[in-house]
Amino acid sequence: MTERQRLARIPWRQLTSRPVYENRWIRVREDQVELPDGRTTLYGVVQCAGCVGVLPFLDPDTIILVGQYRYVAGDFYWEMPTGAMKPGESEEAAVQRELAEEAGYEAGRLVKLCACHTSKSVVDETANIYLADGLRTVARGADPTEFIEVRAFPFDEVVRMVERDEIKDSMTIIAVLHAARRR
Repeated sequence: MTERQRLARIPWRQLTSRPVYENRWIRVREDQVELPDGRTTLYGVVQCAGCVGVLPFLDPDTIILVGQYRYVAGDFYWEMPTGAMKPGESEEAAVQRELAEEAGYEAGRLVKLCACHTSKSVVDETANIYLADGLRTVARGADPTEFIEVRAFPFDEVVRMVERDEIKDSMTIIAVLHAARRR
């Protein structure tokens, strides 16, 4: 084993931290850290609330996707309902809220698929990904910053959309692949 390989599992040590920017969705901080070999460096971190995503099944072969223009990516995309958790909100409550806000449904049953890091390098955010079924329509209390199209898709077509690189949202890709593996 090389020296660099030996150091790979040693945690970095935070020496200082200073806030740089904050809004209602993110906080940015700059840390000075000591690396495993004793050198120091600056490291920028974007902190987000935990988030949820839900792949809602209308029936065993049909899912609901939401489509919207994504400002950062600069295009319209299909994806599953996703969003940030509110302080003190449980994962399941956040899933039901996002499903209602974005798609106009509530789930009779939720199944957690996984928790994953949306970006392991500079973004501190954990995504909790669920499947939903037993859907019932509910009144949509839409987020005022979201303009969303809701559409039912055959599940097999959504798998092909992932394979053709048409779905870009990582949470949706993970959920679809998990769901396909379970079939």
